[in-house]
Parts: sequence; C-alpha cells; structure tokens
Amino acid sequence: MITVYGIKNCDTMKKAFAWLDANGIAYEFIDYKQAGVVADRLPDWNRRAGWQTLLNTRGLMWRKLSEAERADLDEDKALALMTRHPVLVKRPVLDTGKTLLVGFSSESYGETLG
Repeated sequence: MITVYGIKNCDTMKKAFAWLDANGIAYEFIDYKQAGVVADRLPDWNRRAGWQTLLNTRGLMWRKLSEAERADLDEDKALALMTRHPVLVKRPVLDTGKTLLVGFSSESYGETLG
C-alpha cells in the first residue's frame, strides 16, 4: 500500500492526489499535522532521501524562521527544525515501501508508479 504524507490543503499535494486518482493508484493519506507523524518517520526518511531533499526552504515557514535558525545548517539542526515545524518537510512524501518520493513530479511518479 502506498502512503502519502503531507498537508491536505497544499497545492502540491492536490496535484499529487489528482495524479494518483487519475492513474487509478490507491493510497493512504496521512497528514503531517497528526501528532508525532514527522518525528516518528523522519529518521527513516532522512536515511532514504537525505535531509537536504526533505527540507523545504521555499515555503513560508522557512522564511518565518530567524536568521539564527537558518544559519549553519547541518543534518542535526535540519532534523530538529523539521521535527519542531513539520511544515518544513517538503510535500508530499510518498512511500511505496521500497521507494520514497519527495515532492511531486508527474515524471518521477510515472517512472516509479506507472
């Protein structure tokens, strides 16, 4: 079973849902906002995709962080920030059980799921 993690009202999530639905791919959706979801899964996601791939530095939350919070970023600091602010995790995170896709690209979805 494919699991999609993210925030329901995100535009990128809507694109991913539309692609999955249009291609008849069943999935379970889990919202980042549920307590502990990101904290529980982040170590595995980091191992599989890397913190640089997971960290969303383009969103509003990133811009709201202080200069000190954004400075001297390393793995430990990035993981702590994503745990504290789950919306800093790039969306969606799609887990097939074998492959982890971070962000939405119809090409990568097609190659992996098609």
